[in-house]
Amino acid sequence: MPHQSLSLNRQYWEKMQNHVSSIYPEEACGLLAGNNNQVLAVIPVNNILKSRTQFRMDPRDQLTEFLNIEKNNWELLGIYHSHPQGNAYPSETDIAQAYYPDIAYLVWALSEQEWVCQAFHLEKQMATPMKLSIEK
Repeated sequence: MPHQSLSLNRQYWEKMQNHVSSIYPEEACGLLAGNNNQVLAVIPVNNILKSRTQFRMDPRDQLTEFLNIEKNNWELLGIYHSHPQGNAYPSETDIAQAYYPDIAYLVWALSEQEWVCQAFHLEKQMATPMKLSIEK
């Protein structure tokens, strides 16, 4: 069953924000892991496309991180990526390539020189907003 919300502390939020900012103007991507809708790890993954409009996680890095997630008894809670030239909403490609129906998809975008992020549940060619809680 898909999660309705996702919680993470300010440190993890800033780690994601710093990652997408450091990769700009290319799309950044990464994984979120944890338990019970609580993020316990933000895992940046190399975008092998080096593109401003698309991302594809490095398969070796992704497999390594999936094994680390399993080793820590976490679950995959989300995938994040940035839209350096777009808005914080999943693109048609994002929706079509959403292979994990039970996780959150976070999309980062620049809005008036500031990074913003929104979370979505992607399934059946639909994007449904999710609650994203940032704890202090």
